[in-house]
Amino acid sequence: MVRKHSLLSALSVLLFICVAFFAQAENYPYRSDYLWVTTPSHDNWLYQLNEKATVKVSLYHYGMQLETGTIHYSIGPDMLDADTQGEITLNQGIATINVGTMNKPGFRDLRLEYKEGTRVVRHHIKVGFEPDKLTPYTTQPTDFLNYWQQAIDESKAIPLDVEKTFVPQFSNNMIDCYLLKIQVYKTGQYVYGYLTVPKKDGKYPLVFSPPGAGIKPMTPEKHLFYAENGMIRFDMEIHGIRPNLDKTTYKEVSRAFGTGNNSYLVNGLDDKDSYYMKKVYVSLFRVLDYLTTEPKWDGKNLIVQGASQGGGLALVTAGLDKRVTAVAVNHPALADMAGYKAGRAGGYPHLFTRFTGMDTPEKLATLPYYDAVNFARLINVPVFMTWGYNDNTCPPTTSYIVYNTLTSDKEALITPITEHWVSTETRWKILHWIERQLH
Repeated sequence: MVRKHSLLSALSVLLFICVAFFAQAENYPYRSDYLWVTTPSHDNWLYQLNEKATVKVSLYHYGMQLETGTIHYSIGPDMLDADTQGEITLNQGIATINVGTMNKPGFRDLRLEYKEGTRVVRHHIKVGFEPDKLTPYTTQPTDFLNYWQQAIDESKAIPLDVEKTFVPQFSNNMIDCYLLKIQVYKTGQYVYGYLTVPKKDGKYPLVFSPPGAGIKPMTPEKHLFYAENGMIRFDMEIHGIRPNLDKTTYKEVSRAFGTGNNSYLVNGLDDKDSYYMKKVYVSLFRVLDYLTTEPKWDGKNLIVQGASQGGGLALVTAGLDKRVTAVAVNHPALADMAGYKAGRAGGYPHLFTRFTGMDTPEKLATLPYYDAVNFARLINVPVFMTWGYNDNTCPPTTSYIVYNTLTSDKEALITPITEHWVSTETRWKILHWIERQLH
């Protein structure tokens, strides 16, 4: 069942945002002098098809409500160009904007601007129209299962060849941390990752976490609390680049094959066998081949958990690997990537809006083999998902499509105001959900 969270009252919103400032939440610029408060006419931000939605808007400067001022707004479908725009004047500190409606399931995005001299202050809010009825554009190829099973079987001929190095920097009196280098897919092709293990003797559940998108340094610091609470955890790197290199080196590598049409996310997309992500997908299963030999693993509980690109990769793993017993996903990427062909938002990496030359028969033929939706269709273990409506990286349209596609036991934590981030509180809720799945 989807949990629908009531919208906070105007006062509660203000208090929430003050807390968010100190947490450096992304909805509002950190230490900004301006604060937007936007209140949809439905407290869960959801509407029926053809029902009109309105949003009340207030703007605060130095904590004081602006009594008057001109707000420029534009409104359009989730991730698409605006179809409506105009200006409205605050009247005693409030303006009410008609967001319109939709006759098909989806989201409308109200984008706001306020100008003070040369300063432009922006905000946005998305409201949904029966998103529980969204369905994927992506279809599953007839040879989908055979293709991936063959790729995984072929990779097993390659020795794992693991290097394991103790990392005192991330170890403490409760846990040991190791940097692993694991050969996957083909000879000489490696991935890295940090393995954190409870020091205390015993047998523990295993949590496997693929990474978010990008080419950047990584550390396990945000998730050390898993091992401190009795779980083995592996945070994975996918490019074969040592994760503890300095940031300057990573920026140079990223400029070389991490941006625009040089991005690894489109490298080789004309052919499913030459696509860069084939190595990445196969490596997920090879890494588990090694992790399941960990002496402290309990031999029963294997949970996959990831966010964004890592969320998409978690769905890939859970869809094909029958050793997985549960999966927890935050705003998954790589989902219904060709959804733009249906005239609505598609999933990250937004191939048709942020790259050029992607809409070709060859690329469209490759995408379904790598779309997280087609792996979600195969999952038969419990799933926890969380996402927000204001996300412009992994939009709510595609998160709903993933959730609607799942047929196994599932639970959702929907946090409408959230953009492309997850709070510390939600991280702990994910851990506690995982604990309830253990057997």
